[in-house]
Amino acid sequence: MTKFDPEWELATRAIRVGHERTPEGEHSEPIFMTSSFVFGSAAEAAARFSGEDPGNIYARFTNPTVRAFEERLAAMEGGESCVATASGMSAILATSMGLLQQGDHLVSSRSIFGSTVVLFDKYLSRFGIETGYVDLDDLDAWEAAIRPNTRMLFVETPSNPLTALGDIRALADLAHAHDCLLVVDNCFCTPALQRPLELGADIVVHSATKYIDGQGRALGGAVVGDANRVGEEVFGVLRTAGPTISPFNAWIFLKGLETLDLRMRAHSAAAGQLAAWLEQQSAVARVHYPGLPSHPQHELAQRQQKAPGGILAFELKGGRDAAWQVVDSTRMLSITANLGDTKTTITHPASTTHGRLSEEQRQEAGITQGLIRIAVGLEDVGDIQKDLARGLDAL
Repeated sequence: MTKFDPEWELATRAIRVGHERTPEGEHSEPIFMTSSFVFGSAAEAAARFSGEDPGNIYARFTNPTVRAFEERLAAMEGGESCVATASGMSAILATSMGLLQQGDHLVSSRSIFGSTVVLFDKYLSRFGIETGYVDLDDLDAWEAAIRPNTRMLFVETPSNPLTALGDIRALADLAHAHDCLLVVDNCFCTPALQRPLELGADIVVHSATKYIDGQGRALGGAVVGDANRVGEEVFGVLRTAGPTISPFNAWIFLKGLETLDLRMRAHSAAAGQLAAWLEQQSAVARVHYPGLPSHPQHELAQRQQKAPGGILAFELKGGRDAAWQVVDSTRMLSITANLGDTKTTITHPASTTHGRLSEEQRQEAGITQGLIRIAVGLEDVGDIQKDLARGLDAL
């Protein structure tokens, strides 16, 4: 096994951490496609099941390929422990089930993924966990929303799709002053651009489906944090309830991590060029991108992130009709709600990712009918601009 050197930079950790070579001497990480593992004796089996002897038991919660992915991502985020899950949403669910209980209160930023809102409001509420929502960038509102039974603050930064930012260090200080945990969804930045644990956050969650994969091939999620909360409590949910990632998908994410640093820098550079170009288009009312000086939190983005990221959104003056016309006029861009792909994707959030929210909830979150979100891929930026120009010029 390549021993983990804490002095390694992120790009090296992304390639070298987690692989324990088998007697075959393989160079690339193997995929252990097995549902169970064999013990050498009854005593060894008993020791494994009791926890006295760490090792593989059953692939629902122990698998060498999955463990390699977990160790590598934990090293990149700067956490003690990582639990890989079947999807990003199951990562949030496992975190909530592992760390909250009946009667607890959760405060979340208002501008989060639509399915996360549904999880909090429709499902966690059935188990006596109440959620309140505040504007991501309003620290006074966060403090005012905290109750004596508040146990967790949940934030997605940058937000989806408006790229608003939360001040992670300030939110962590606020959470800890009230004996709360700060959970950060780091999907848009990944550890290549942002490391919330270093800024004081307690837990980081990921949809590995997005940038960690990077090519739109597999579903998965992850929770990163300390050895107690994540390594025991969240892991306990995985072991018992089984929102398990497949070894094959974990292997895909392992290979995705190897190029993550390069890809995130390339996504950011391309998104910056496209955002600046969109600001010059007459049909565009506003562009939301942290890399632009016009973004209200541009300075925070420069302090908190290594680069602005690959996601941007822009509002058209003509509302939904204009937005749909631009989307439908594209020939190269992929019309899909997924993001983090090498292929640029385009979507209309009000009718897709946030379509299950009420109109009032969308308005509170700033999701207008004229809003378009683009996840900038790795194609030539000029070709992306030409594809968008077909619809924009027609407006």
